[in-house]
Amino acid sequence: MAPRLQLEKAAWRWTETVPPEAVTQEHIEAAYRVGLEPCQRGTCRRNCRGNPNCLVGIGEHVWLGEIDENSFHNIDDPNCERRKKNAFVGLTNLGATCYVNTFLQMWFLNLELRQALYLCSSNEHAAGESIPKDKDYEPQTICEHLQYLFALLQNSKRRYIDPSGFVKALGLDTGQQQDAQEFSKLFMSLLEDTLSKQKNPDVRNIVQKQFCGEYAYVTVCNQCGRESKLVSKFYELELNIQGHKQLTDCITEFLKEEKLEGDNRYFCETCQSKQNATRKIRLLSLPCTLNLQLMRFVFDRQTGHKKKLNTYIGFSELLDMEPFMEQKNGVYVYELSAVLIHRGVSAYSGHYIAHVKDPQTGEWYKFNDEDIEKMEGKKLQLGIEEDLAEPSKSQTRKPKCGKGTHCSRNAYMLVYRLQTREKSLTVEVPGSPYDFISLEWLQKWLDESTPPKPIDNTACLCSHGKLHPDKICIMKRISEYVADFFYRRYGGGPRLNVKALCKDCVVERCRILRLKNQLNEDYKTVTNLLKITVKGSEGFWVGKASLRSWRQLALEQLNEQDEDAEHSNGKLNGNAPNKDEVNEEKREEEEELNFNEDIVCPHGDLCISENERRVVSKEAWKKLKQYFPKAPEFPSNKECCSQCKILEREGEENEALHKMMASEQKTSLQNLFHDKCRPCLGSWPQETDELYIVSQFFVEEWRKFVRRPTRCSPVSSLGNSALLCPHGGLMFTYASMTKEDSKLIALIWPSEWERIQKLFVVDHVIKITRTRAAGEPESALYSSEPQLCPECREGLLCQQQRDLREYTQATIYIHKVVDNKKVMKDAAPELNVSSSEAEEEREENKPEGEQDPDFNQSNGGAKRQKLSHQSYISYQKQGIRRSTRHRKVRGEKALLVSANQTLKELKIQIMHAFSVAPFDQNLLIDGKILSDDTATLGSLGIIPESVILLKADEPIADYAAMDDVMQVCMPEEGFKGTGLLGH
Repeated sequence: MAPRLQLEKAAWRWTETVPPEAVTQEHIEAAYRVGLEPCQRGTCRRNCRGNPNCLVGIGEHVWLGEIDENSFHNIDDPNCERRKKNAFVGLTNLGATCYVNTFLQMWFLNLELRQALYLCSSNEHAAGESIPKDKDYEPQTICEHLQYLFALLQNSKRRYIDPSGFVKALGLDTGQQQDAQEFSKLFMSLLEDTLSKQKNPDVRNIVQKQFCGEYAYVTVCNQCGRESKLVSKFYELELNIQGHKQLTDCITEFLKEEKLEGDNRYFCETCQSKQNATRKIRLLSLPCTLNLQLMRFVFDRQTGHKKKLNTYIGFSELLDMEPFMEQKNGVYVYELSAVLIHRGVSAYSGHYIAHVKDPQTGEWYKFNDEDIEKMEGKKLQLGIEEDLAEPSKSQTRKPKCGKGTHCSRNAYMLVYRLQTREKSLTVEVPGSPYDFISLEWLQKWLDESTPPKPIDNTACLCSHGKLHPDKICIMKRISEYVADFFYRRYGGGPRLNVKALCKDCVVERCRILRLKNQLNEDYKTVTNLLKITVKGSEGFWVGKASLRSWRQLALEQLNEQDEDAEHSNGKLNGNAPNKDEVNEEKREEEEELNFNEDIVCPHGDLCISENERRVVSKEAWKKLKQYFPKAPEFPSNKECCSQCKILEREGEENEALHKMMASEQKTSLQNLFHDKCRPCLGSWPQETDELYIVSQFFVEEWRKFVRRPTRCSPVSSLGNSALLCPHGGLMFTYASMTKEDSKLIALIWPSEWERIQKLFVVDHVIKITRTRAAGEPESALYSSEPQLCPECREGLLCQQQRDLREYTQATIYIHKVVDNKKVMKDAAPELNVSSSEAEEEREENKPEGEQDPDFNQSNGGAKRQKLSHQSYISYQKQGIRRSTRHRKVRGEKALLVSANQTLKELKIQIMHAFSVAPFDQNLLIDGKILSDDTATLGSLGIIPESVILLKADEPIADYAAMDDVMQVCMPEEGFKGTGLLGH
């Protein structure tokens, strides 16, 4: 059970023993959870919605946020690449930039630094210049790039993002791994210099406030005792680890005295001569964020190269720096907040990852480029990182670590944060004055980017004008003193203090809960009663569906008042639900069947189907009537509806009539039904000089009726008007009826036509006759009645050509093939399709809207629909002829394209659909290779419903590689620098 549900159950547990009339103020405050203990920082992962006294992490959504699908630009990603709820966003490794990614994630989780960067303004914006609406935002300065990157890390919908813009702005070589510690120093220096031009002091001094401390180089003359001091700033302490096992030992060595003797003697200003002296470092002040660089990469004089020291160093989660300070009058207790790891034994290769603690929740996360893993139990876990290191002969065994301590041979930087006591919105103990206020308003108040609105508590009120008990999960209890401050400064209301606790709502809830408890007992009783066989006419008819769900129906009735309250109050801060939505919900509720209405016929009587009902005993019906007093009642001796019986008999007679009609029509038109011995215009049959034409749609619908006369309606009319233009002329030429329009018509023998006239209503007679005139061209040997309408025919052809050239958002099909045989087989799938009745019946029996998973795309896909009679007529009226539907072929995917789209853009769509890079795609249509990437689809002859064959050389399945392909396909001009300080 979730903690919120546990708190809900505990708040109302007293109702098990207290009747509604005995409710007191103590019970009311228990229902509103006034007496719950407030949560302490670190004890809960996130804010406890079920505890109004939990004020931990109420600013969490300001920083981590729940992704609003409509707030940011649409990203066409597969679901597996989409960011999960409350998860952090990863960073793509651009080749050898993992060291940059670790620092970016660590800086991003420094909330003070992030907030200051968000407040940083560029020179252009300061001058009043704004970004044009039709132009995407492009960062210019280093600060803007970091701003933009942090915004994406906070708000992106993707699981990981591309930091290439930031890396290019720094001029880093993505193919060469740099010194991570040197990068940190140089970037902090660059950022401090960039922010020094800001007018806002909170932004201008953020680097110094967060990372800058002071120490002094102190030299004492052994002769006269003169002390000279050189004060210097530091942004990290560089600690030697060679010969040490603990972090504190490294700090002690960093601060130890150094003797200056012999050639290294110190020139004393007082003695005016070189004297023996001692020198040491004294820590004067420490920053909020203490960076400790462990010097693992040292210069090896024997080899002349750098080497990595793979020695274990122990460090604790709490670090007390007071013993190392010159002044002992401050608080210098630090908490471990990040551990940067270098995996590998060499100083010139390896991989960088970061373990960073979320300052809001106290949870540890491992950041490994695109992959982010949350550690279990809010504990730092470095064991697996140590195991991944390459073994060596001189490898020492890992020392044992006590509770709160860790050991690592790969950590090269430790980051500690100064412990501080956060200000709270003091929660008063029960009995002290308090107010309830909206959690949503508190979160917006903590978000300094937008000014808070006046407090609006109207949405949390019950029907009695007080605080609704169900709204307690979205409210927080604060002290009256803080509430006074809020209302004085921001206004609003009404105030929800102890007088706003609604006794009427609590008493009603108590009554409902006690009924629910009784319902469970009655459910067991009814279940046992239903097992008893009822004899004779001593029972009642009850719908089987009602019996299966009667307990749920009873619960819904008990909750009706609470649901009405939800509808009347709506959302917080005045965002009431739309009236149409509420009315629609009420209509849906009215349309739902109440208990035992499932056996009521349309005439209000007992239905005739005994399979839908059963007889229950009088005792069981009495129990059910307690919960459903208005339910329709039918004794077991009740007769079924007489009107329904008459209709049932008529239906049986109609079915018999339809079967007889289908048998007669099939016998009369047997060859037409089986599609045998059909005439063909391509080779005119010698035995006749005239043929008749009907719509192919009519033939298909008629065949459906003959196959299933009890399920399909009989066809009464030919519907030949769909083949004619508005002027009554024929829309097809003889040549078109032998080719592209042959699938829209069916040819009828004269003998068949005589029988058709007797069986169906003929709206229009369409006949084609062979004239047998000698010496004329073949097309002139035939005439039709009615005659061809040249004007409408020409308009139809022009419209078709225009549609093929100017289409937008049309569907085409991409068929991926693996060998030449497959190409030939799938290029003409109609040659492999059986036309047997069984297969047609299987096709027609498929439920409407059935989706083939091969055709589901992230962009919405496209459904292939069967051509209907009405759609054909509507297309004829618009002057457009719809092509026959494309048959499903395994391995195809549908794409939405436009005629003015280039082949290159189509290849990018294909890459997202099939994971095949554009340069690995070989595309063919009608035997022609598509190779001109700049040509439009219209100019290449790609029309709606086209099937393009895709032959892949080496398909790419890695999405990281896909991002590289996208950069190749859409290159961006950028500056390639060689260092950090050149910007």
